[in-house]
Amino acid sequence: MSRHLCVYLEFLTEAHKEQIRQAATDTGFVPHIFTLDQFEEAKACLQDCEVLYAHSPELLRTAPASLKWYCCSFAGVDPYCKDPTLFANPDCLMTNSNVYGVTIAEHVVMVTLMLLRRMPEYIEIVRNHGWSNQLAVRSIRDNEFTILGTGNIGVNVAERLRGMGAARILGLSRSGKPHPAFDQVRPISDLDTVLPQTRILIMGLPSTPETFHILNRERIALLPADAYVINVGRGTAIEQKPLIEALNSGKLAGAALDVMDPEPLPKDDPLWDARNIILTPHVSGNMTLGYTCDKNVELFCADLRNYAAGRPLAGLVDRSRGY
Repeated sequence: MSRHLCVYLEFLTEAHKEQIRQAATDTGFVPHIFTLDQFEEAKACLQDCEVLYAHSPELLRTAPASLKWYCCSFAGVDPYCKDPTLFANPDCLMTNSNVYGVTIAEHVVMVTLMLLRRMPEYIEIVRNHGWSNQLAVRSIRDNEFTILGTGNIGVNVAERLRGMGAARILGLSRSGKPHPAFDQVRPISDLDTVLPQTRILIMGLPSTPETFHILNRERIALLPADAYVINVGRGTAIEQKPLIEALNSGKLAGAALDVMDPEPLPKDDPLWDARNIILTPHVSGNMTLGYTCDKNVELFCADLRNYAAGRPLAGLVDRSRGY
């Protein structure tokens, strides 16, 4: 009896499709590949499939209880963890793609340099046809960084900052387990102690009940006035109103946010016009970098072989924890 695999993605090249077909053939699966304008076709096919590779809560909701593994092509899986009714089979395995570290780390380096070299202020000067060029700038070199979240994103960020001469990189994680990319890793429970000594805070956390507003009004007040905040995790990790107030009052030097709450950010939200802020519309990850797409497919194919052989899946998500 044939085993069937449904793929419903927008970024696949012909080379990616051939990789998937080869991995499916090697593992005894029949692959069915659809684009995003073929929802109804994918839905009909899915009724006989054991595996789904996609990023579509809507399609997943139509899957029968016979679906045994859902591979999400995105890293953020909070929609699936928050709504267990998406899974007709409560025991369905779920994996995600932790392949966004490279592209997100490059984004972090970009906005970090923009903040340190005062780009929001210089952009305003130039917009007003001014010619002032003596703002004091800072460097990644010999600077200290605090990275909240030591997973794939945090490690990739740390490695690039180290390569650019960072003096000290402190990581904070749930466990506080050491990692060679960081000079020190401390548990997130130490956050209140760490923040007063933080000059550049980089946040790469998933969305869970524990991370909701982890940077709240009280903790924003703990940061020094010359500190910068960079968030590439989830917008719900920051309480935005006190962040805006701190920026506009000069109690915080600047911020770069690729994620907000809500998204899209309403056109009349005061965050747009906060002082010394860099906003990007959730673009640090995405599927716009070829390397990210290549790794995404590569890891799915590797896990398909793991799945077929009865081995543990590399990207397995604990839906009760949210990551």
